[in-house]
Amino acid sequence: MYNSRIAGLGAYVPENIVTNDDLSKLMDTNDAWIQERTGIKERRHIKKGDGNSTAKMGVKAATIAIERAGLTNKDIDMIVFATLSPDYYFPGCGVQVQHLMDMETVPALDVRNQCSGFVYALATADQFIKTGMYKNVLVIGAENHSGGLDFTTRGRSVSVIFGDGAGAAVLTREEDPTKGILSSHLHSQGEHALELSLRGPSTEQWVPEIIATNPTEDIPYYPYMNGQFVFKNAVVRFSEVIKEGLAKNNLTAADIDMLIPHQANLRIAQFVQKKFGLTDDQVFNNIQKYGNTTAASIPIALTEAWEKGKVKEGDTVVLAAFGSGFTWASSIIKW
Repeated sequence: MYNSRIAGLGAYVPENIVTNDDLSKLMDTNDAWIQERTGIKERRHIKKGDGNSTAKMGVKAATIAIERAGLTNKDIDMIVFATLSPDYYFPGCGVQVQHLMDMETVPALDVRNQCSGFVYALATADQFIKTGMYKNVLVIGAENHSGGLDFTTRGRSVSVIFGDGAGAAVLTREEDPTKGILSSHLHSQGEHALELSLRGPSTEQWVPEIIATNPTEDIPYYPYMNGQFVFKNAVVRFSEVIKEGLAKNNLTAADIDMLIPHQANLRIAQFVQKKFGLTDDQVFNNIQKYGNTTAASIPIALTEAWEKGKVKEGDTVVLAAFGSGFTWASSIIKW
């Protein structure tokens, strides 16, 4: 059995910056209200005609990651693409990446675990490498939220949170069992599936049915979130899954060199930081600049932390996420 290590990281966000003040012109909100509840100051949104989509942003992030790994597109053996906002209902974004990057006819797998998507995708790629089936796996998390949000006062509790962007990592075979991904921990609790969801269009309520009912409230094709309920569950599950990973590897919170939490809400990250007694130097947050980019948030943050020299060889890095499903997950990595 091999280990897998992250050999290259890359990230991309659209150039279009949308501030809280910009949103206040579209809905009844303000900068102070948004920052107090989420910690977000601005986010990036795709602009129509700027050439971006979920898959294309993924390609931009992947191109950087592959180059930093010292590989070429032809060296990639598999693609794992995590997103809740694919360009099409089907097919998934993975096959688009394979085509756009002119790769061999490698397998392309799409992961639909929303905010936990990148950690789930990383764990999936890790297993393919561990067994020796593949050597180099490209893992992407990318989201185009802005195209499907309700930018009216009705949708403000959700729409102020999310941004667009992509992050990517190249996993490669590691012979040293003490390096790379040490363990992954994945969970779900479907009884709370509808507390954070987008229910339509779907086969449960297809386009003709939505058009026929013409709803003006509780519109199924806009996201719904029970914010307080999600928050309460998130702080519990974040803590549990981090503890699980540390215990598996005989580590304590003091051994964490860098925690990269999913950028859901700065208040959640601060709560978890305080619970584990971590310093500001042990936790990396960038939700202030990018909002919640769901499956893209951890790879964007991990890339930025690495670029700033906050993630170094030999460091113990913890990734943790919680989101729709409910799903939650962690990865313990020796860099």
